Amino acid sequence: MSEPKQASVLQPSPLARVERAAGDLRRGLAVLVRAADGARAFCFAAEFATAARIARLAEWSGARPDVALTHQRAATLKIRLYTPEIVRVPLGLRMDAPTVQSLADPQMDLAHPLRGPFEAKREPVPPAVGGAIKLVKLARLLPAAVTAPAPAGFDAAAHDLLEISCEDIHGYDVLAAQPLSRIATARVPLAAAENSRIIAFRPADGGPEHLAIVIGDPTPPVLVRLHSECFTGDLLGSLKCDCGQQLQGAIQAIARHGAGVLLYLAQEGRGIGLINKLRAYALQDQGFDTVEANRRLGFEDDERLFLAAAEMLRQLAITRVRLMTNNPDKVAALARYGIDIVARMPHTFTSNSHNAGYLATKAAKSGHLL
Repeated sequence: MSEPKQASVLQPSPLARVERAAGDLRRGLAVLVRAADGARAFCFAAEFATAARIARLAEWSGARPDVALTHQRAATLKIRLYTPEIVRVPLGLRMDAPTVQSLADPQMDLAHPLRGPFEAKREPVPPAVGGAIKLVKLARLLPAAVTAPAPAGFDAAAHDLLEISCEDIHGYDVLAAQPLSRIATARVPLAAAENSRIIAFRPADGGPEHLAIVIGDPTPPVLVRLHSECFTGDLLGSLKCDCGQQLQGAIQAIARHGAGVLLYLAQEGRGIGLINKLRAYALQDQGFDTVEANRRLGFEDDERLFLAAAEMLRQLAITRVRLMTNNPDKVAALARYGIDIVARMPHTFTSNSHNAGYLATKAAKSGHLL
C-alpha cells in the first residue's frame, strides 16, 4: 500500500508571495494582480516595455493595454488628473515601446519635451491597477506599469504567471515590519565609540536587515537616532547630501553623551532604492531640486515607513527616547507607533557648495528644522 499523501502542503506566506511577484517584475516578467472583487489585471513594469511584451498583454487580455502612472509623474507630463492618485493612458496605435519607457523614466524629459499630448482615461481606476503600481514600487522600480484587464477564466498557471492579491500587496509594508527577528549580536568597537555592539534585525520576508548600533548601556529616556542607509553618503562620502555627516556625527554625539542607540534602517533614498536615488541625482544635475526630482520620477516626497524602527526599539525595551532629528515627520511617526518622544534633539551640520541647495529644499519643502 502506498503511503498517504501529506494532508497539506506548506503555502508561501503573503510576504513571500509579494516578494516573488516583485522579483518577477524586476526580471521584466508580467504578473496577474487580483482585487477583492475578483477582477484581475495583467501588469509589467513600464521601464521594461518592449513591443513583444505589449503585444503579449494585448493577446492575453483581448483589449488594448494602458500605461498606469502616479499623479506625480502624470503631472510632470501635463496629463490631466481625472482619477485619484493614479491615471491610465491608453496605448494608442502610434505609442511604441520606447515611448512607453519614456513615460515612466524622466531622465529624457528635457531632451524630448514635445511628446504628447497624452489623454488619460476618465473611468475609475480598477483596484487591481492600484495594486500593480504599489507592487512596482515594492520592486524598487519606476512607479509606472503597463496594465490590461484579464478575462474571466484566464488560467494564470497555464501561462506560467504568478497571481497576487491586492490585499497581500497593500498589507506588505506593515506585515514586513512586524515582527522583526533578532538574528545576531556582536561587539563592534567603533573609532568614535569603542563600547559599541551591533544587533541585526531581519524582516519576516527575509528582506534586507535593519541594524541597531547600541553604544554604552542606555537608560531612559534613551538618546536615539534613526538613520536611513545612504550608500553614496555613508560609504563613499558623497557631498550631495549630509548623510555621512549625520551618521558619524550621531555616533560621536551618543558617545559623548555616554550611551544611546542609532538605528540603521534599510530604506535607501527615502524608500525608493539606490537606483532610483541615482536617477533622482541625475535629475538634480538637470536643475531640479530633490523634491522635484522624486516627483518627476513618480514618487511621493518621502516613501519611508518608520514602523520597523518602532518595532526595533520595543524589542530593545526602549519606549522613551530623546530623538536626534531635524525631521518632524520622524517624531510624529514614532509617536504614532507608541514611542514616547521626550524631546527632539537638533542634528545639523555645516553645508557645502554641493548640498546647500539640497538642505535648503528640505527646510523649505519638507519642513526640516535646519
